[in-house]
Amino acid sequence: MLTIDEVRAIPLFSTLAEPELERLAATSADIHIGIGEFAVPEGGEAALFAVISGKIEVVKTIDGVERRLGWRVPGTIFGEVPIALGTPFPGGYKASEPSRVMRVDLPHYYAIAAAAPEVSMKMGALARERIGGLQGIAAEPRKARVTIVGSQWNTHCSELRQFLARNQITFDWLTPDAAELAARWPGARPSESDCPVLRLADETVLAKPTARDVARLLGLQISARFTEYDTVIVGGGPAGLAAAVYGASEGLRTIVVEREAPGGQAGTSSRIENYLGFPSGVSGDELANRALQQARRLGSEILVTRAIERIDPATRDVFLDGGEVLRAQTIILATGVSWRRLGVDGFDRLIGRGVYYGASRSEASSTHGLDIHLIGSGNSAGQASLFFSNHARTVTMLCRGSALEKSMSHYLIEQIRAKSNIAIELQSEVQAVYGDTHLTEIETINRATNQVRRRQSGGLFVFIGADAETNWLPVEIARDSRGYVLTGNDVVKAGCSANGRDPQLLETSVSGIYACGDVRLSPVKRVASAVGEGSMAIAFVHQYLQQFGEGR
Repeated sequence: MLTIDEVRAIPLFSTLAEPELERLAATSADIHIGIGEFAVPEGGEAALFAVISGKIEVVKTIDGVERRLGWRVPGTIFGEVPIALGTPFPGGYKASEPSRVMRVDLPHYYAIAAAAPEVSMKMGALARERIGGLQGIAAEPRKARVTIVGSQWNTHCSELRQFLARNQITFDWLTPDAAELAARWPGARPSESDCPVLRLADETVLAKPTARDVARLLGLQISARFTEYDTVIVGGGPAGLAAAVYGASEGLRTIVVEREAPGGQAGTSSRIENYLGFPSGVSGDELANRALQQARRLGSEILVTRAIERIDPATRDVFLDGGEVLRAQTIILATGVSWRRLGVDGFDRLIGRGVYYGASRSEASSTHGLDIHLIGSGNSAGQASLFFSNHARTVTMLCRGSALEKSMSHYLIEQIRAKSNIAIELQSEVQAVYGDTHLTEIETINRATNQVRRRQSGGLFVFIGADAETNWLPVEIARDSRGYVLTGNDVVKAGCSANGRDPQLLETSVSGIYACGDVRLSPVKRVASAVGEGSMAIAFVHQYLQQFGEGR
């Protein structure tokens, strides 16, 4: 517990009268933190902190990398900027050595400031000074970590750009015929046959690299630190990241294995309007990035560009591509689903060349001033049409059904109808696509009138539902006819439990293996429910480990 003398030793409070010092000592939190622990993370709620002992490092994640901005030593404070602006903390404050800080919650700070106006004056002056420092950081010229040279219609280039964007790595992209290439690319001009070519900040040049090559050179984690884990989470979408956050926060040795980049299918969503706590909506990649930072800060390992070849249901060994084996006491399947493929002749040939499944924010720049088309009538298609309407000249939604009301939320329908450059064509399907190097035209048919129409298209985005890709799982893990994993009572109904007991709510037909999110058989497919199931899975993992777990 804080003493009056310790509070008085903080210069900001040194002139306070005895009653105010007593009030602060009695109402302020006395926080002891170890090396690497946060007094408050980036994005934490506003409060006033003062360092009693130790040393606090000021850090901020910039371009996916944690950057040190300064230090706070005994007697100094932090929190003046969030209080002045009414915002969360713009940076994080973590201990570089065992430290002790006091936390003054806002109501108690305002009470002290009212009784001693000189405190608020000092706070205001300090806030102005530090806001100026933050402005200086923001004004620094942005240096991309990666420069890419490749054609707009080069599928490999498109995949690498999407991979970098989803991992929050800033990059500059130039086409081989760009006028500014000579000025921005030192040395010989890359040939078209070598593209995509990447230059990293350390001048390393890579021709046609794999995503794993890029991840390794950029410092993203691609190998596990240990061989044994309390839980191995398969998939880095909302369910998997939620499980990672709760697993690590509760002291479990936790690792996520993601074959591409964190975020899953939700990471390709241009806007999620109905997620709790974001009244103005949030993009899928922003939500994924926040969750990723939180999971890493709490101690979860996140492997990217790694695929799981098989799982041994008897030992729960997880075999990664490349021969690496992880021994898991429990496994959480959070692989989500993949966009359902459209069976149109020539369609696959143009994927990444004007034809896309889903719609991430990074694809917006390629639609400026164009006439684009979306296939689908669900909420994902509706959100994408609204997003692209701010970039494309026109957006045409092609819907098989006779009314949007059958599959789309009312609030989205109203927003779409208010947009003058969004057109809706009901009972319409794409039956052909055209283009040599990239998509140029599409052919549609109206099923009500049988009218066939061929038109130019600057981009075709597909939202026709999704399927569970679970063929790689062992046969012991029961699934329905569409590949969705059975859990809990569905396992019992199917008569395929090998547990010798009734499985837990999210437990599969194999003891100690759980499923959550979209890959699990359930009528509800929402980001919020996936996050909830990810956190619930950790609760069941705890129960399992207490009853059956092996000690390390």
